[in-house]
Amino acid sequence: MRVVPGEWTTSVVRLVGKHRDPVVVQTLRSAAAATIAYVVALRVSPEAAPLTAPLTALLVVQVTLYATITTGIRRVNSVVAGVVIAIGFSVLVGLTWWSLGLIILASLVVGHLVRVSEFVPEVAISAMLVLGVTRVGDTAWARVLETVIGAVVGLTFNLLLAPPVWVDAAGESIEDLARRVRQLMLRMGEEAAGRTPVDHATARLHEARRLDHDIVEVDAALKQAEDSLRLNPRVREGLLHRVVLRTGLDTLEICTVVLRVLARSLTDLAKEREPERLFAPETGAALEQLLSEIGDAVVSFAVLVTTDVSVSAESAENRLATELRAATATRDKLAQLLLAEIQHDAGEWQLHGAVLTEVNRILDELDTEHRSRRLLEELDRCTREERERMPWVTRLRKYVRVPGRNRRAVSRRSM
Repeated sequence: MRVVPGEWTTSVVRLVGKHRDPVVVQTLRSAAAATIAYVVALRVSPEAAPLTAPLTALLVVQVTLYATITTGIRRVNSVVAGVVIAIGFSVLVGLTWWSLGLIILASLVVGHLVRVSEFVPEVAISAMLVLGVTRVGDTAWARVLETVIGAVVGLTFNLLLAPPVWVDAAGESIEDLARRVRQLMLRMGEEAAGRTPVDHATARLHEARRLDHDIVEVDAALKQAEDSLRLNPRVREGLLHRVVLRTGLDTLEICTVVLRVLARSLTDLAKEREPERLFAPETGAALEQLLSEIGDAVVSFAVLVTTDVSVSAESAENRLATELRAATATRDKLAQLLLAEIQHDAGEWQLHGAVLTEVNRILDELDTEHRSRRLLEELDRCTREERERMPWVTRLRKYVRVPGRNRRAVSRRSM
């Protein structure tokens, strides 16, 4: 079978792209770590088939280093807790039907007390497996040893082969969301400039409501990116990156909520004025232009919050400032036209006022000063919480970071 050069190139690009896919990365990492853990356990553990070690490595190795460390700690805690409970029961009562029920109950309770999260059932599983063998002591400590081997191999695997940072994927998700918001604004503006049937306005309202599902997907991608930044040796200013992305998504979420309210106002206005135009021709044209300019500003905002400190970020900042100035001027023009319409016919003055209020809210959310102030407040809050939760990290950073670096970086990233 002859391969066309163009198709071969496309296949290679697709294959390379899949190597960055979280599912592919997770599969390769987990398989390799589990195999290495089993090989090590064969040489150390007294068990003939030390499957606990690869099982632990399989569960410990996650896509991000932060998840690997936290999962490993919880996994080891759950196994040790189960082993201790099993040893205690084997000394006191041995294995009977009622002691089995009692050990399961005790293990689940202890699992919640030691806060092993998703590994609560593992406490009971470890206790049952250990209690069901003849030589409880040997099997118990062999299981602990295998668990530690699996956890250490999983952690070492991610330390030596640092997991990817998923900021780019989260940034692409945020920018895609912003572009969908812009497309919806353009359609709403085009329809508002003419005679809008009620069913068309209702369709736009449903589109605005579906943006909530898009935000959930973007939020999941952002959470993965936030985890990949925590404790990652390849990342500097990880907290700043997390705060910039998170506050950026929060701003876009607020904009989508206001856009949904705007779509509702236009739908109500279409019901009141059908079959007439929603606005006078000049007013409708101004609203169409304003929504187009706001849509451009939303995209520029998303590009800015997902771009590193560089010439690209400065260009995005300048473009956003220019688009906001243009949108503000069009907003002022629209306000004068709406006032003239209300003075001529005050029948739907509440809906006209609602339209103007909602576009004002979106512009306020995108305002550069508002963005900078909110970003600094959020950074201070996160820094304070981290200092209170892990004071040793704060003391360590005094020796490896220049004081005030975060704030200088914020001033560059926050417009």
